[in-house]
Amino acid sequence: MSIFHRIIQAINDAAFIWRQELKQVLRDEGVLMFCIIVPLVYPLLYSWVYNNETVHDVPVVVVDLSHTHQSRQFIRMCDASPDVHIVSYAVDMDEAKSLVSRQVAKGIYYIPEDFATKLNRMEQATISVYCDMALMLTYKAVYQTAMAVSTKMGAMMQVALAGNYTTREDVITVSPLEVEEVAVFNPQGGYGTSVLPAVLMLIIQQTLALGIGLAAGTARDTNPYGDLVPAHPAYSGIYRIVGGKALCYLMVYAVMGAYLVTVVPRMFHFIQLAPWQHLLALMMPYLLACIFFGMTVSCLVRYRENVILLMVFISLPLLFMTGVSWPQSNIPGVWQGVSWLFPSTFGVRAYLRLNTMGASVGDVATELRCLWIQSAAYFGTACLVYGHQLRESRRHAAL
Repeated sequence: MSIFHRIIQAINDAAFIWRQELKQVLRDEGVLMFCIIVPLVYPLLYSWVYNNETVHDVPVVVVDLSHTHQSRQFIRMCDASPDVHIVSYAVDMDEAKSLVSRQVAKGIYYIPEDFATKLNRMEQATISVYCDMALMLTYKAVYQTAMAVSTKMGAMMQVALAGNYTTREDVITVSPLEVEEVAVFNPQGGYGTSVLPAVLMLIIQQTLALGIGLAAGTARDTNPYGDLVPAHPAYSGIYRIVGGKALCYLMVYAVMGAYLVTVVPRMFHFIQLAPWQHLLALMMPYLLACIFFGMTVSCLVRYRENVILLMVFISLPLLFMTGVSWPQSNIPGVWQGVSWLFPSTFGVRAYLRLNTMGASVGDVATELRCLWIQSAAYFGTACLVYGHQLRESRRHAAL
């Protein structure tokens, strides 16, 4: 057989494997759910939940043991803020904790008896803030409101004691240096804008690994010997098998990936600064790395249920290791090394810098280079494990 006919035969075999894998994706309910339904629906639900970006009127209970003008002023100013709403007054901390445990309130402001006494003596007074840490957004609202009101009251006392004659003197007394706060890359200061773009990229990796793993589990279940590669003439070459399967998932996730990184952010008004050429330069190596990573993992996990447990278990650690919800500089070196094994680490960082921070392709060249290296490395591991599966299938067919 000539080289030309061998190439044509290889292309036909890869196309046959691609068609068989696509049929498997459409027929298997589990694979269909994780490869199509979850990427379509889950980002909408997640983005809709955090679409408000910030929380307002967080219920707070007050324990006021001072019962003075200063304590009542602090309570009124907190209640007048947009983020906190005073819902109840408790006699002591036990009653306040009971209200928090019953979810009547999300936080407690505890004003001690000597609050006004210390203020009148020009001493530092203390107000304790207790928060329900189940939701970080409520903690932020309760704590920052108390800090803002305390700073405002301190400024008012400072002006009263300064003995100034003009309003300008009062302003200089409170703030000798004018400081303007500007939220960089997150003008709303919201949770959704900062974290959800990273979640969208992580969804691509996790659903791909889940779908490929479930398809591999189905192939093992339908084979009498539990082989991943069926005894078929088309499955006669490692590169044909890996290429045909990868082409199927690349075709599906070319659409899913475009939906996740362009349509969903536009629907929920997330920041979008990257042109489509930059996103394409990122998504090509990222999808390839995720596909070959999923194929490698699918060969190492024998049963369908195991891949679900594995990928769901590592989802939250992977989000932390990207450096989005936890500073990258504070991640130990060992865990940073572990994070380099996953395409989501470099994919999330590159996507946030391109689409949220307005970086150029040259600014994320390191991340793109790492993704291409991962694509090549996981392609090699996928060929190795599928080569082993091919040899096992041939041995069983010869029995």
